[in-house]
Amino acid sequence: MSEQESIGRRVQSRIYREGLFGRLPAAPVEPRRLERAARRKMSARAWAYVAGSAGQHRTDAANRAAFDDHPIVPRMLVDVSARELGVELLGRRLPAPVLLAPVGALELVHSRSDIELAEGVGELGLPVVISTQGSRPMEETAATLGDCPRWFQLYWSSNDDLVESLVRRAEAVGCDALVVTLDTHTLGWRTMDLDLGSLPFVRAEGIAQYVSDPVFRRLVEERVTNPASAGEPRPRPTRSAVAAAVSMARHWPGNLRENLRSPLPRAAVETFLEVFSRPSLTWSDLATLRERTRMPVLLKGIQHPADAAKAVDHGVDGLIVSNHGGRQVDGAVASLRALPAIVREIEGRVPVLFDSGIRSGADIYKALALGADAVLIGRPWVYGLSVGGSAGARAVMEHLLAELDLTMALTGARTIAEIRELGLGQVTS
Repeated sequence: MSEQESIGRRVQSRIYREGLFGRLPAAPVEPRRLERAARRKMSARAWAYVAGSAGQHRTDAANRAAFDDHPIVPRMLVDVSARELGVELLGRRLPAPVLLAPVGALELVHSRSDIELAEGVGELGLPVVISTQGSRPMEETAATLGDCPRWFQLYWSSNDDLVESLVRRAEAVGCDALVVTLDTHTLGWRTMDLDLGSLPFVRAEGIAQYVSDPVFRRLVEERVTNPASAGEPRPRPTRSAVAAAVSMARHWPGNLRENLRSPLPRAAVETFLEVFSRPSLTWSDLATLRERTRMPVLLKGIQHPADAAKAVDHGVDGLIVSNHGGRQVDGAVASLRALPAIVREIEGRVPVLFDSGIRSGADIYKALALGADAVLIGRPWVYGLSVGGSAGARAVMEHLLAELDLTMALTGARTIAEIRELGLGQVTS
């Protein structure tokens, strides 16, 4: 790839050319402007869910601050006229070491949710990690992605039959890997959501993978047939409760009018709340997952080197160093601070991916320099989706790749491997 053909120059030049005609990018390029634009666009509930974090938001702040502790030290007089962002990951060649992280309840952000995202980023060729809490069934999202690689994120349900069904469906839609999210077996203390009394799932938002699943539908029907709370008094309905009931009816397959009279939509929410995630999950359960799938299995939420070592001992195919973007534990270690020790512990035995806090191409560069084999992007593309739909999400991802490419050029790195070789400096007091 020549300098003239690099994604950095191509995207940068396109923006400047469009600027001559008064046309601006589909989503703001500057990260703080992007965030402000998304906040103006989103509802209060959507903003709380997407941007909110646990407790006093200290982990989210720590994620961002950690990048400031590792300055980039450019090297000069290196021929960087040809650069290559491509990498091999889990046996597949990718155009860059970048994936789209799983984000649930996207209908809060855009009415066409996961489909709008897939239409925007499908041609980029970056893996999209489909969320268990998607707003569209994985089959629809995968069909829209076309040839674009896709992984599936699994929240391990308390119902084993449901786990098996979700995994089988992920295989059927061509997922290349299974990402087991470990850090959300119980929801964190998310203060912004709590202040609004808002959890998307109780309105049946973000549970499309469940209501489209035959095992889950069977569980719902069994609940209706054998109600455990038939004799309990129902509170007097309010306007908010009626709106929630309509939302439940809209999300259950079938005719809205019939669903409004049916007990199934409400039972679906109650069933979801009962089976979501599994706090009793232990290391020994990983063996059962191996029996269920031939897909590579990665564990997301690793923060301690001892857990990383144990994961490899249990035969997983990769790790994702993540604290869920600060959404689960207030005051937890920043993911970037946790990364180097885990990389040293693993010594290249399996890929180590990174998630939490990335807002720019320079941030991606720093995570790769500290040993990550690839990174996952979350909030930035969600902000882009809210601001500009499919074009906004695509623009955000292109901006990140362009900045990564230009940062490589300006620091003397011609390949992703050379980023790690160059390394980073340290902030000194």
